[in-house]
Amino acid sequence: MAFETFSIIFVAIPVLIVVVLLSIRIINQYERGVLFRLGRFSGVREPGLNFIIPVVDRLDVLDIRTNVISIPQQETMSKDNVSVSIDAVIYYNVSDTKAAILNVEYYSYATAMLAQTTLRDVVGETTLDELLTKREMVSKRVQEIVAKRAAEWGVKIDAVEIKEIQLPDDLIRVMAKEAEAEREKRAVVIKASGELEAAKSLAQAASELNAIPGGLHIRMLQTVNNLGNEKSKTKIITTPSEVLKAIVDYAGKK
Repeated sequence: MAFETFSIIFVAIPVLIVVVLLSIRIINQYERGVLFRLGRFSGVREPGLNFIIPVVDRLDVLDIRTNVISIPQQETMSKDNVSVSIDAVIYYNVSDTKAAILNVEYYSYATAMLAQTTLRDVVGETTLDELLTKREMVSKRVQEIVAKRAAEWGVKIDAVEIKEIQLPDDLIRVMAKEAEAEREKRAVVIKASGELEAAKSLAQAASELNAIPGGLHIRMLQTVNNLGNEKSKTKIITTPSEVLKAIVDYAGKK
């Protein structure tokens, strides 16, 4: 009798140890556990040491840290019928572990597919100029659409960032020529504006000199003085007719 009791204890202890080990679940601080008992949702388990009933219970553990999904390059058409290739990244985390398990099969895959289709749709509603100059606006629009739908799956979208926008080579060459022509146009306008300002200043100076008796003659003498410093021996000086007439009359008197 004693031998049989000892045999039962000898068998029961290992079984009990196995049962205890199977019942223990440790959940990390950055994780949450969703407990199912006999196939029915039974609650969310917090970090730390948790016990379950083997066979009866099933514990699914989810990582609630921020994760990154890389949206592969998407070939699409902009609103003004320009072919572009665009890729992006999406940052998300699980905010509702119950919804992430019960409302969608694979929340990460579903979020990635939703982000891809949304990115193509938003690019299709945006012109090329807006896509290149207002990248943050496009990213924000994609984030708003994805976040609204992903909230049903217990997923919170933290940010969407467009990584790269690729254009056809022909279009890049055309844009480069357009930019060069624009720079040349600005240079011509700036030069013409400078000449206009110079002409206005010259006209104003001439008007003021003409208003002063002998002003033009004084200016001419300054010019002659400046020419005297030059190395050239031949000098051509333009003289107002009245000044020239006065010089000739003076010479005649001599």
